[in-house]
Amino acid sequence: MNNCIVIIPTYNEIENIESIVRAVLSQHKPFHVLIIDDNSPDHTADKVVMLQAEFNGRLFLEKRAKKSGLGTAYVHGFKWALQNSYDFVFEMDADFSHNPYDLEKLYDACHFGDADLAIGSRYVTGVNVVNWPLSRVLMSYFASVYVRLITGMKIHDATAGFVCYKRKVLEEINLDKIKFVGYAFQIEMKYRTYCKKFAISEVPIIFTDRTKGQSKMSNSIIVEAVFGVISLRLKKLFNSL
Repeated sequence: MNNCIVIIPTYNEIENIESIVRAVLSQHKPFHVLIIDDNSPDHTADKVVMLQAEFNGRLFLEKRAKKSGLGTAYVHGFKWALQNSYDFVFEMDADFSHNPYDLEKLYDACHFGDADLAIGSRYVTGVNVVNWPLSRVLMSYFASVYVRLITGMKIHDATAGFVCYKRKVLEEINLDKIKFVGYAFQIEMKYRTYCKKFAISEVPIIFTDRTKGQSKMSNSIIVEAVFGVISLRLKKLFNSL
């Protein structure tokens, strides 16, 4: 069985879904893809079902009843991946902000390198972001600075959503305790990995903002991230993480 699964959560990604699936499945390494769709009104899941006939045994779909947040989608996907015996589990956006050609870089960092968690990092070698307004770049960059200050993690891109986990990391983390649903989820997963003393490596990538579809960013997601970091640190201090 293939040992690599790329989890892609979707909500109204009909403009991107076929292209991203084809791009990932055309890589030199034979990745598998798991789409977690939150009952998209634009019928994203129906397009995935159509593609499954072409990519039999490599493309999988989990359709949930309603929009329930990024974090719960990934936790659902992690559990599915563990149950189906994958050794390397990837997170990736559907909108091409993450380049499918970089998947092998993350895999190499975990398989051939020392990383238990490899992060596709926008900031480890400067600021490698294309087509974002300056305000969004600054918010993202200083969010990671804020996370480093509060948590002590030496990670330049704490909110990154392009990552590869070794199976043992997801087995060690209690996925039922993951509470955050927005970008704070990305911070929480990295912090729990860090607290378990797994090796974390940042792989430089170029992040390109979506050209099709709409961003899922909202004020509530930002607030969750700001206060969520403090909550995580306090839980760690009081041994309740």
